[in-house]
Amino acid sequence: MRQPSDTPWWQASAETKQVRIVSSRSTSNFFVVAVVIALIAGGFGAAIGRSSATNLGANLVQTTNSIERAPDSIAGLAARVIPAVVSIAVKGFSGSGTGSGFFLDSDGFILTNNHVVAAAARSGTITVELSDGKKYRAKLIGRDSSYDLAVLKIDVVGAPTLQLGNSEQVQVGDAVIAIGSPLGLSGTVTSGIISSKDRAVTTGDGNGESSFINALQTDAAINPGNSGGPLVDATGAVIGVNSAIATLGFSSQAGSIGLGFAIPINQAKKTAEQLIKTGSATYPIMGISVDTRFTGTGALITSEGVGITPGGPADKVGLKAGDVIVEFDGSEVDNSDELIVMIRSKSVGDKVKIKYKRNSLTKEVTVTLVASKE
Repeated sequence: MRQPSDTPWWQASAETKQVRIVSSRSTSNFFVVAVVIALIAGGFGAAIGRSSATNLGANLVQTTNSIERAPDSIAGLAARVIPAVVSIAVKGFSGSGTGSGFFLDSDGFILTNNHVVAAAARSGTITVELSDGKKYRAKLIGRDSSYDLAVLKIDVVGAPTLQLGNSEQVQVGDAVIAIGSPLGLSGTVTSGIISSKDRAVTTGDGNGESSFINALQTDAAINPGNSGGPLVDATGAVIGVNSAIATLGFSSQAGSIGLGFAIPINQAKKTAEQLIKTGSATYPIMGISVDTRFTGTGALITSEGVGITPGGPADKVGLKAGDVIVEFDGSEVDNSDELIVMIRSKSVGDKVKIKYKRNSLTKEVTVTLVASKE
């Protein structure tokens, strides 16, 4: 059964009336007269309307209502976090660049990425701009390429600081916001979720310095210049340091494609404390060298050079060159980079169970991680 027409009844009658008028030759003169009368009536009505409006006066009302934003809304969080986030400009012999950072404490210590300040590490200038536009010359306290972190200091007192959260408690799907200076646009806020945890990410700057990050993955838009800025949770606590973005193939145009990576704040905090105290940082090691060319599943302890450090943790438990590590602390190991990231996500002194294959046999040992030599 067909449904009734959706055309309103008043439009249907008007169309019927028009058809009757146009199709009738005997009423053609009447139609012309009707049009003329309609035009005159319309003009007269408009004149009356203008006269009435002039006499009565226009009554334009402007609302004064204010929008109430909850403290835990994105706008509320941004208002609290932005004052503690800084823009960083670097000039050095090898080039210049920009990035972001945030205050660790009220004495002016700032956490950022190593790759943001690397160009000025040996000679150059680092300028920090606060959210209020004030600029300061910064001192590089220390940097660590292994975790891609660096600490700066500027001469201020009472700097606004951020609360540090617990990245171990982060869950996939948690809401987050990223704050920084993408493409030099300071105070930029983007929102998203945690889209993955424990993502093995390896980055490099082309100068032989590589970073291995057990990263938090987010779809919040992160672009060049966001590096070093905070990734905060729904309470405004920092859970990560924005550090890297994925790109499509070998495209020269790097930009957000919804795959951004942040260094978990638990790791960043440990490294920052070491940098502030000593100017350098250490990371845990097993005392092995892996073959990055190995294409099988797992991490192959290389047979070239020194695969096992004499007297190191791996040597003490009987690991040998040619062994393939397939499991680390209960997690499967797919490749050598993943193993390095897993090791560096731990702390010096941690005891971890290792499963490895030697020929056709699978064995298990417990390794105590030690500090790397500076």
